[in-house]
Amino acid sequence: MDVIETNFPKFDDRGRELIRKAYLIAEKALEGQTRGNGSPFIGHPLGVAKIAADEIGLPAECIAAVFLHEAVRMKPDCDIWTGAQFGQDIYTMVEGLNRISTIKPKDTRLEADNYKRLIVSYSKDPRVTVLKLADRLEVMRSLDMFPKLSRERKILETLMLYIPLAHQLGLYNMKSEMEDIYFRYAEPQQYRAITNKLKATEKDRQKLMTQFIEPLKQKLSDAGISYKLKIRTKTAYSIWRKMQKQKVPFEGVYDVFAIRFIIDCDEDRETEHALCWQVFSYVTEEYESDTSRLRNWISNPKPNGYESLHITVKNSDDIYLEVQIRTKRMDDMAENGLASHWSYKGIKHEATLDKWLTSVRSILEHPDSEESAAYEDELPEPPSNEIFVFTPSGELRKLPAGATVLDFAFDIHSNLGTRCTGGKVNGKAVPLKEKLRTGDIVEIMSGKNQKPSADWLNFVVTSKARSKIRQKLSEAEFEKAAEGKEMLARRLKNWKMELSDETLAILMKKLQFKTVNAFYAALGNGSVDIASMKDMISEAAGIQSGEKSTGGQHAEKPGETDRKDARKVSSDDILVIDARNLKNLDYKMAKCCNPVYGDDVFGFVSIREGIKIHRISCPNAARLIEMYPYRIQKVRWSDTPSSSGFQATLKITAAHEPSVINEIIDVVNTFKASIRAFNVNENSRSGTYEISLKLSVTSNLELDKVISKIRVARNVLRVSRV
Repeated sequence: MDVIETNFPKFDDRGRELIRKAYLIAEKALEGQTRGNGSPFIGHPLGVAKIAADEIGLPAECIAAVFLHEAVRMKPDCDIWTGAQFGQDIYTMVEGLNRISTIKPKDTRLEADNYKRLIVSYSKDPRVTVLKLADRLEVMRSLDMFPKLSRERKILETLMLYIPLAHQLGLYNMKSEMEDIYFRYAEPQQYRAITNKLKATEKDRQKLMTQFIEPLKQKLSDAGISYKLKIRTKTAYSIWRKMQKQKVPFEGVYDVFAIRFIIDCDEDRETEHALCWQVFSYVTEEYESDTSRLRNWISNPKPNGYESLHITVKNSDDIYLEVQIRTKRMDDMAENGLASHWSYKGIKHEATLDKWLTSVRSILEHPDSEESAAYEDELPEPPSNEIFVFTPSGELRKLPAGATVLDFAFDIHSNLGTRCTGGKVNGKAVPLKEKLRTGDIVEIMSGKNQKPSADWLNFVVTSKARSKIRQKLSEAEFEKAAEGKEMLARRLKNWKMELSDETLAILMKKLQFKTVNAFYAALGNGSVDIASMKDMISEAAGIQSGEKSTGGQHAEKPGETDRKDARKVSSDDILVIDARNLKNLDYKMAKCCNPVYGDDVFGFVSIREGIKIHRISCPNAARLIEMYPYRIQKVRWSDTPSSSGFQATLKITAAHEPSVINEIIDVVNTFKASIRAFNVNENSRSGTYEISLKLSVTSNLELDKVISKIRVARNVLRVSRV
């Protein structure tokens, strides 16, 4: 079997031949082209084509358009137009895809509405938009092969542009997968914790579904209703969003999964509606329903074609379950969208699709309309603590929220930052302190005579900028200090005077200088009149000579220094295992994740060391749950924490400020925590401290308090638990 027969077996001979012609053109045009990992570039259009064919159900014409588009995009002189061998429909799609590929997000300042308008305006055939989304899905599945900067850019584009577009077009499968990939890269620890919990509770969901359908089986069988039952589990990203929005833990999200009836019947709307309502009546007769949560998208489908009945019911154990009722046709439409049916059987202008496309155009062109508001639920939001801006050449730069033109200049290069006089944002001249927004295109203006000012420290926010400004100010101060010291030395020689260390200390105190360098620099730059030094030195010398030695130093009293007891952790009183049959088994805290009292945990029965207790977000959790489910043991903490401490390690990135270390120590000492190890490494490249802080805490509540307090400290940039 050749490539086409292997990858596109569902198409008939005519369809495969059409795809083969396009594939051979692309293969020749892309010869020698490779992707980031060295694999042949032809793998990209092949992956996009398989998504379009297998997962969306688009016809052979669309698959051919994918290969032809990539051929022309990578080799503009490639001739696919002569001979009229593909037909006008395919050429229209290729032209639309080619035009979309010329759009760069920076052209629209990463504004999703503008970008989506451009895509739709270039897509006379809605399948073009769907193919563009299939292209992005393939890219997201292959993110590991891209360099870090390119990967971050694609993640941002996907979050702000492609996920909302897939949602608005009703392509929920594509939307959900792109969300989860985005979540996996953007919030790896949260993603791991939620996916591990989903794996750990999978059997419970299957059990609930089995119990749910049991009393309904006979009624459905007697009514002659043919159906399939499946569980639809929320994506990790959707669960996380709900946890954030409602401020609840994983267990507080009640609609983690839904039980879905998929009724097999003729595609006659009257019959479909009747059967859906019949199943609805059986479910609500058997279970108590919450009518306030009834969603009737059968009588009133969404503009994107979504049809389904949603109801929330409560079983005998007072567990709330979401039930979705739809037919096979409705399910196919809900999963893959209306575009998968466009011209599928030679129908050029299906009325329902025309209506859908009209509504899509209306929504994208009028984002504030009531119709558009129907899509606002569960849409992703851009990161609030970061901004993404572009250089004039289109290079993406990530900065903290509140970053200014000057921060951007230092992010490009330290020398550019020190000579920065202002900038142009989206072509408009702005001052140094102008704050930037996501999507801005920033050009830096500089001058040879420009030098850093202490005032700059009042508005820059990045640690690199602050560190470099301080460094330059310090260098300038040393230069001026050398000039001032030399000037004073000449004057002292003329005055036939000497300046002792004691006299210098009195002068510095009187003039309120904290360092000798600052004093001499003030003389060098003229802010202190050197001519006034003669009288001041004479006066200070007189004060010094009249002083009496107090003879003695203050000694600290015993007990003045606060000491923390380094208590030895005893594993005997840390955990209570809620398993009556395992009383004689030993247990230990897993060193790979260091659980703390109150963490979500599970037990793993090891061969030699009894039960190992792991956090549910442990990097090893997914592997253990998947490969050894028979050795997983449910565990729980005792009702009250023990008097012993639990080990936890924090990774802290802080600005290069000596005071930050004392600030962190002070924070820890205000809570029920003690420091076991404190390691500091200086990252000269980024101008930061990388701190590893090992603590002993009584519970995860205390640990959360410590993390929250450290996180808001003035010079702390990032805090994460290892």
